[in-house]
Amino acid sequence: MSTSTRTVTDRFSPAVLATAFATFVAFLGIGVVDPVLPIIGDKMGATGAEVELLFTTYLIVMAVAMLVSGVLSARFGNKRVIIVGLAIVVVMSALAGLSNSITELAIVRGGWGFGNALFTSTALAVIVGLAEGGTEEAIMLYEAALGLGIAGGPLLGGYLGSFSWRYPFFGTATLMALALIVSLAFLREPEGKEQATPADMIMALKNPPVLVNALIGLCYSFGFFTILAYSPLTLPDLSATALGVTFFAWGALVAVSSVFVVNWLTSRFDASKVLFADVLGMALVLAAAGFAEGQAELLLPVIVISGIFCGIANAMFTTFAIQVSPFTRSVSSGAYNFLRWSGAAIAPVLAGYLKDAYSPGVPFFVGAVVVFVGAVGLFGGGSFLLNAINRNAAEHVSAD
Repeated sequence: MSTSTRTVTDRFSPAVLATAFATFVAFLGIGVVDPVLPIIGDKMGATGAEVELLFTTYLIVMAVAMLVSGVLSARFGNKRVIIVGLAIVVVMSALAGLSNSITELAIVRGGWGFGNALFTSTALAVIVGLAEGGTEEAIMLYEAALGLGIAGGPLLGGYLGSFSWRYPFFGTATLMALALIVSLAFLREPEGKEQATPADMIMALKNPPVLVNALIGLCYSFGFFTILAYSPLTLPDLSATALGVTFFAWGALVAVSSVFVVNWLTSRFDASKVLFADVLGMALVLAAAGFAEGQAELLLPVIVISGIFCGIANAMFTTFAIQVSPFTRSVSSGAYNFLRWSGAAIAPVLAGYLKDAYSPGVPFFVGAVVVFVGAVGLFGGGSFLLNAINRNAAEHVSAD
């Protein structure tokens, strides 16, 4: 049976598919709050910067926790860490629905980010470790689950948020509980237990290819969360349902481009050049969003189109994170995501502050500049990253 005619269930075991499903639900939880951000701000009398704390606390805790998630996985096993992470998210998302102030919501979202960190980097290591089709096919499945989750989150949040801003959080808690049950039933450990220590994480962050890729990923992630976390605040006249549909369309393009478009491009062009062009395109899209200030009919299509650039970058940076690194998958993923999510954490609260202090268009221009810096880094360091990938691949072949 050829690879092209084999079904998903032929290529991936139940354990891999269970992890992919949990990944889908976990990333669904990131975007579920998007359509209700304006409602939460209005109900609680919060400023833009205060509302954006719901993303920043989530992301900063998630970033720091990435440094320990791989170590915990090596010590206690991937399955246990994933189960604990999912259980924490179930509790925290339910508590978010019960919160009565921005402060409470921000604290709970921080706990949510910790649980998601335990799950996210470990899930990638499990999918890559258990998949039979190779690293790139495994990452494609991971990115497809991620993209579908990002797409589905706003749609779910928009629908449930039309009844109450609390319902999207309760809906996420229910789905995460289902993911927890599925993981308990089907998840298993990859063969060959990976070793990871705090010293490994520090060494990975000092490794030039890992550091360069992660810093460029940080710049891109800053722009990604300017779109995802901030742009809903620039569209206060849209209903929760309309915002949900908008970001569903955006997320659908993230999913399609991360699975299909990126493969088509990288099969025809040099990977570093594709990523450079994509990140540069993302910077231009953010600038266009800034110029569309106050014009929803222009801003909405810009937001949706940005999903194409986001999907390509997501898939390629994740692939590079594993391939440029000489360390284990869990260490590579943890080190990369620590820096990546750190950049993402800065974007929402800074965007909210800039909006309050200046105008709604300024955060998009700032995001464009930060992403452009990442593009410059790729222009100068793309060949450096590809050399590291080729060197690691050659060493892996010789070791076999």
